[in-house]
Amino acid sequence: MENQSIIHPSAVVEPGARLGAGVRIGPFCYVNADATIGDQVELVSHVSVLGATTIGASSKVYPMAILGAPPQNAKHQGGRTTLLIGANCTIREGVTMHTGTDTSRGETVVGENGNFLAYAHIAHDCIVGKNATFANGATLGGHCEIGDNVNIGGLTAVHQFVRVGDNAFLGGCSAVVGDVIPFAIAVGNRAKLRGLNIIGLKRAGLPRSEIHLLRKCYYTIFDHAHPVGENIESAKAEFAGSPIAMKIIDFISSRGKRHYAVPPLKGGAGDGPDDDD
Repeated sequence: MENQSIIHPSAVVEPGARLGAGVRIGPFCYVNADATIGDQVELVSHVSVLGATTIGASSKVYPMAILGAPPQNAKHQGGRTTLLIGANCTIREGVTMHTGTDTSRGETVVGENGNFLAYAHIAHDCIVGKNATFANGATLGGHCEIGDNVNIGGLTAVHQFVRVGDNAFLGGCSAVVGDVIPFAIAVGNRAKLRGLNIIGLKRAGLPRSEIHLLRKCYYTIFDHAHPVGENIESAKAEFAGSPIAMKIIDFISSRGKRHYAVPPLKGGAGDGPDDDD
């Protein structure tokens, strides 16, 4: 019985939809013909799965979520684009995730083990890494790139095309208009860096020695006594042997002409709760 799919009589599953083993589709759900639903996925009730959407195995989707609607992008010409959601995701009430744009990346990708709380939104052509947590009302504009293990606070909006590095934390009610380096905390309207995400780094099992090294790298890069460009060159020489420090350096170096979040001038580079004692 565990591998038998259960579809409520009031649900609509169009012919052509691909359902894995043990799928549960609750009352008043709609699954379109181009959808793929993985093994052991549960659509609780009133869930709409539109477009070329794939939901990974063992994910659970709560009422009023809408997955795979067309992109809110005037450049979209109506072609087939996709939404790919990884395994073991929790998608709570009213969450929306859109497919890609046929004049751009053409796909929206959400990694495994994500936890997306009520009314979070993932726009067209975004890439979201694994183990993401989006609190209630967290919103991504189009084309964003979100790393692994990123936490986004409630009612925070991330501007289109922004990149957020691995293990970053975006505080609630923030407006994030610039790229956020890996391992950092960013808070505010417009968001500034507030130090390192020490709690997140500890939870990830990073040794104290590595945390201290990351802090030193952070202070080197954002030393207000010198231009950031000069600081980056100094950091490349000093931390060349540290892969984890180089993640920050490479992230900034690869930005092209993109704007990125920096610490506030007042209070210096570490104006935030990044004590690891």
